[in-house]
Amino acid sequence: MLTDRDTLLRKLHELRSEHRDLDTVISRLALHPMDQLQLQRLKKRKLLLKDEIAWLESRLIPDNIA
Repeated sequence: MLTDRDTLLRKLHELRSEHRDLDTVISRLALHPMDQLQLQRLKKRKLLLKDEIAWLESRLIPDNIA
């Protein structure tokens, strides 16, 4: 049975992978900008992924402030 932590770690891995993939696609499209709207959408998706990754990371780090 998967724990909450395992589920969060799996989701985090998936998001990081998608973020890297988008980075590659955006870099390639930037070299040959044909569809600016598509490029903007990909960049927006990448930023949303970055925010979601940060949120998941903050959930995984315990609050040990004494």
